[in-house]
Amino acid sequence: MDVGTRETVGELLGRMAAGDHDRTAELFAEPIDWQLDWPAEGHPAVPWIRARSSRADVADHFGTLEQFHVPELNATEVTRILVDGPDAVVLGTIAQTTRGGRAYTSAFALHLTVEAGLITRFHIYEDSLSVLRAHK
Repeated sequence: MDVGTRETVGELLGRMAAGDHDRTAELFAEPIDWQLDWPAEGHPAVPWIRARSSRADVADHFGTLEQFHVPELNATEVTRILVDGPDAVVLGTIAQTTRGGRAYTSAFALHLTVEAGLITRFHIYEDSLSVLRAHK
């Protein structure tokens, strides 16, 4: 049975919230069309913001993100999920605290594409400059 877009997005969000990086990565196709909006070339203060293409890369992304933040202080809120066929857009606000104690908030939009029950596109748009500043 082919899992629908909305169900796959719901499963993704649940696994991300649970912090199970390997199980989260299982939801992604290989290769994955992955994009974080800035800085495209990467920056040592935010090593998770870089190109990714495989399930191992996806697991590493979420693991690295967790290494730099206090998971217990994550207050990410999803305000809307829009689905149109294989595409979904998740809107919300990310509220994180760095391991150094700096809190930051950023609105986000996550564009996903789901094909045959796997995520083939993961493009997230957020205020990455605020994220970088919180980690410098």
